[in-house]
Amino acid sequence: MVEAFAVASGKGGTGKTTSTLALGMALADDYDVTVVDADTGMANLLFHTGLAEADTTLHDVLLEGGASVAQATYDRFGMRVVPCGTSLAAFEAADPERLRDVVADLAADTDILLLDSPATLSSKSAVLPIVLADRVVVVLQPTIPAISDGLKVQEYALSYGSDIAGTLFNKVKGDIDDAAQKADRYFEGPLLARIPESDAVREARAAGQPLLAYDPAAPAAAAYREAAAALDVRDGDSDAVAERFRTAVIPDPP
Repeated sequence: MVEAFAVASGKGGTGKTTSTLALGMALADDYDVTVVDADTGMANLLFHTGLAEADTTLHDVLLEGGASVAQATYDRFGMRVVPCGTSLAAFEAADPERLRDVVADLAADTDILLLDSPATLSSKSAVLPIVLADRVVVVLQPTIPAISDGLKVQEYALSYGSDIAGTLFNKVKGDIDDAAQKADRYFEGPLLARIPESDAVREARAAGQPLLAYDPAAPAAAAYREAAAALDVRDGDSDAVAERFRTAVIPDPP
């Protein structure tokens, strides 16, 4: 089985990478999980997983004649992790269309793929994870601008056949019932969880660990486990999914 989820937001600063890794660790209790930093222009998953000094990253795989996917894959925190580098030169040299083959190769040997997606829809490399994914988890902050940006992600995903798995409200403070009602009205899929604002999230990143490894008892960690439990993971055929990834047409950004 395999299902690919893009974790997307439409704007930066929502806690998308924290959410990707937290969902990954929670799902890894029951599934074989692979997390890919598909944000090739503004990568930071490597800092959350203690891989800042990794010799080989996704950038190296996306070069013509570059490294293999296996060389850029690391066992971390009960998951397989494919980090991306932070070099501007490497980003400019990388071919984003090769991400199709990377995801296809990984799909042959995992249950769940989580694609940490770019925060905007401004380039082909940014929209590709959303197009490749079976479903999208939209990470929001409980504000009208964030909801508006998230709706753009949803519109784009649905227009290319990617469903919405649900939404996450992150960095929640106080009463957000009004924002939650708006999300329930406009977004496909359920509200998976409300993730409270947490000092432990910032401390975990500084320590180079995902939240669920750094402070598994934190209220935010419990909320992410709730979100993971609410995802109805589907049993896709690995070969069929891999072929779909390899043949995906990369659209122009909206």
